[in-house]
Amino acid sequence: MLKNSVSPTGSSAQPDVNIDDLEVKDELCKENLQLVNENLLKEPRIVELRNQYRIICTTQLAVAQEKLNELDKQKEEVLKLNSPPYLLQRIQEAMNKTEEESENLHKQVLDREIDIGAFLQQYKSLRTAYHRKSLIHLAAKTSNI
Repeated sequence: MLKNSVSPTGSSAQPDVNIDDLEVKDELCKENLQLVNENLLKEPRIVELRNQYRIICTTQLAVAQEKLNELDKQKEEVLKLNSPPYLLQRIQEAMNKTEEESENLHKQVLDREIDIGAFLQQYKSLRTAYHRKSLIHLAAKTSNI
């Protein structure tokens, strides 16, 4: 092994430099330069993949956002259909329908389109249903829902 123990100026202030160390340093520099070049060659692919990733994320986000919006609409519809004012309205409509059926049945008996036995059975059933709905409606209106 050759060692350089004296500097060109004649002083021995610099440390000894081993030629093997210089070769290793040179080899490391070459390998480092090669890695840099390989990484630079990979950069367009990395940019392309990054763009594809953004596109995929944006697309998936749009799909998820659309699904969320649809679920929000469904939730609002369910909440609306189960809201106290809507349910009160439905009970009132059911009461009105039952009242109308009772009146039609009463008209049929007056016009002798139905006999009294059948009338009484159906009329009692309709009036019981009407009053049940009426009590539910009254209880719902007076409660603090």
